[in-house]
Amino acid sequence: MTERVTYPAVLVVAVVAVAIGPPAGVGAAEVKMKEDPFTPLPPGSVVFQGYLEGHIQNSINHWNKGVVPYADLVQMFRTGRSLFAQGEMWGKAVRSGCMFYRYTKDPELKRIPAKTVADLLTTRRANGSISCSDVAAQPDGPGGELWERKYVLLGLDGYYENVEKDPAVLQAMIDLADVTVAQVGPPPKVRIVDQGWSANHIESSTILEPMLRLYKRTGRQSYLEFARYIVEEEGGAKGHRIIEEALNNTDPYKIGGVYPKAYEMLSLFEGVIEYYRVTGDERWKKAVLTLYRNVREKEITIIGNGGGDQPYHPNVWGEAWDNTALEQTNPDMKRMMETCVGVTWLKLCSQILRLTGDPSAVDEIERYAYNGLIGAMKPTGDGFSYVNLLNGVKTNPEGWGAVVNNVHVTCCNLNGPMGLAYLPFVAVMNSRTGPVINLYNACTATVSTPAGRTARLEIATDYPRSGKITVIVKPEAPEKFSIRLRIPAWSASTELKVGGDEVRVMPGTYADIERTWSAGDRIELTLDMRCRLLDSPRGSNRAGDNHQALIRGPVVLARDENLDPDYNKPVNIAARGGYVDVVPVAPTLPSSHMQFRVPTADGSFIQMVDYASVDNWTGKHICTWLPKPPPATQP
Repeated sequence: MTERVTYPAVLVVAVVAVAIGPPAGVGAAEVKMKEDPFTPLPPGSVVFQGYLEGHIQNSINHWNKGVVPYADLVQMFRTGRSLFAQGEMWGKAVRSGCMFYRYTKDPELKRIPAKTVADLLTTRRANGSISCSDVAAQPDGPGGELWERKYVLLGLDGYYENVEKDPAVLQAMIDLADVTVAQVGPPPKVRIVDQGWSANHIESSTILEPMLRLYKRTGRQSYLEFARYIVEEEGGAKGHRIIEEALNNTDPYKIGGVYPKAYEMLSLFEGVIEYYRVTGDERWKKAVLTLYRNVREKEITIIGNGGGDQPYHPNVWGEAWDNTALEQTNPDMKRMMETCVGVTWLKLCSQILRLTGDPSAVDEIERYAYNGLIGAMKPTGDGFSYVNLLNGVKTNPEGWGAVVNNVHVTCCNLNGPMGLAYLPFVAVMNSRTGPVINLYNACTATVSTPAGRTARLEIATDYPRSGKITVIVKPEAPEKFSIRLRIPAWSASTELKVGGDEVRVMPGTYADIERTWSAGDRIELTLDMRCRLLDSPRGSNRAGDNHQALIRGPVVLARDENLDPDYNKPVNIAARGGYVDVVPVAPTLPSSHMQFRVPTADGSFIQMVDYASVDNWTGKHICTWLPKPPPATQP
């Protein structure tokens, strides 16, 4: 029998000020939180142009405003699910649509979620739940009902936060949360770690995040106590105190025993961050930051995603942590880098950024955005690959999901758009001292200065095609404040000029420029876009050791069978000091964003393109880690 550890009741410290007043519910005062170092700009403040905007609009038009079968996803809550956890689909679809509305303020993106939210509210059961399971069967562990409730809450929360603060929506969230608290908890209730479909039931504990979001909206102490129960009594999974394992510096692929499911683990830790915010207990912040560091160092591949099926967890469909940073050239790998993992990693990194101001979190967001995220999206915009390979057939749509009204709906099709919707949210932020520029896609951003005035930032660039970026600063009146610009860790030699004067910078930091800004002031940033040559990591299968990869700025290059029939032939790349003199050329294929002539050691060259634009949806192949010829044998 496993010993059960009981922790003292959590202390809500001074970072939280809970309003004393009428019972929590519609109209209850929100919990006031201590402000993070970096805060998001208000809705509609950032408007992209150029590189990323095309991908965002492709997804909006062909997925969220295109094929998503909203009415059929609602119908599951009336008639039941056809496979476990299928009730997650509605919340995920609505969540990304609401986040896109936050960005675009497109009236159609308001009408669509308004209609489907109203439809969903008509499915409420007699006990107030919104569920694919009858009241008598609740909570439905094998059906994945707590996971489904999590996404219903997140979908409704996204609508309430970003589209319309409808009291009926808030009341529906409260009713669903109250049902959950009444049904799940310490005995005689059903333990949360006995709910779920997986080996350790980690997925059920991920309801932590929306419960804490609702706590912050209402101040209702039962929600905070429920969160305390998940974190401090049960620890996140059955038989494994996952949060403490992370705190104790356990390697990610060992956390949770036989089921270190990457997506669900990251989702759980999104909730742990919120728990830290409301308790102020430094243990939980340390647990999240330790997991972040270990995932970043040991799991994330060159395209910004992680997880695989070799060598430790061959039966988790490539969705478990597997020491993937070291194993990414393992030729036995058949499934790796689930899109749900990459998007949730991106979202966790955005939380790390806000919580700490650490620019490494943006380096990770950028790496995934320009490679793994865009590289997983269908060229037609109406879906995402379930998993991705670095060598082989890059895309693979097969995984958990079902055909709903002739649309192949998977968790990754639903999560991919959320990753895109987060990019303008992260691109420019604010701080107490002034704006923070994180991503260098061309855009305009409207920010508030420390004096409460408005300033407009106009970022002109064709990044990542080149590293030349110009920022024009237009405050409504001259004012002294700081502008922070992220200097990527990969940019070894960066030039920064402000008003023509050079400013010294360091890779992997923010350049913090404090001065009195006037309308028309100019910042000129030139990032180091030299192409870097990387040797393959040394994993468990040594057959993958003799490979190299090329990265130019944030963009990973690859050989594309659509362009090059010799795409997987061994080659020696000509390099000097770790850099390769690649030459940009006009793309041969209309699908390619960028193409380069890459010199080889024998004096010839090969053609390579950006990883993201390689179209393998027709079964063609990619080669990202390039095999080198075997060493010459001595006579």
